[in-house]
Amino acid sequence: MTLNSTAAITFFYYRDLAAAAEFYEQALGLRLVDNQGWAKIYRIHGTAYLGIVEGKRGFCQPREENAVLLTLVVGDVDGWYAKLIDRGVRVLREIETHEDIHVRCFFVQDPGGYPVEIQTFLEPSVAKEFGL
Repeated sequence: MTLNSTAAITFFYYRDLAAAAEFYEQALGLRLVDNQGWAKIYRIHGTAYLGIVEGKRGFCQPREENAVLLTLVVGDVDGWYAKLIDRGVRVLREIETHEDIHVRCFFVQDPGGYPVEIQTFLEPSVAKEFGL
């Protein structure tokens, strides 16, 4: 039997849902596709979505340190870095090029403590797989 899934949603849980919503809507510019009040779903690209949930209401609870990483693949890492710096987003790791794995990336932190990686692939055949 095949799953036949039509989309994927990754859910993060927050103590301050409003701060998380502001980060994903304003800093990252994600489009809200479903506002359920205590849960919100944003389209990342295609059929990939991010859900943010009020921790008191959701299935999981927020943690002080979250062992989940959201990676957003973009064409212009340097442009995104400048944009997020302008918006006062907390940088966890500056832009780096990792020649061994052929990526250029940096890491920021969202209001719930989740790390978000902004990355591009430097190997043309891999970049093509990700629409770059």
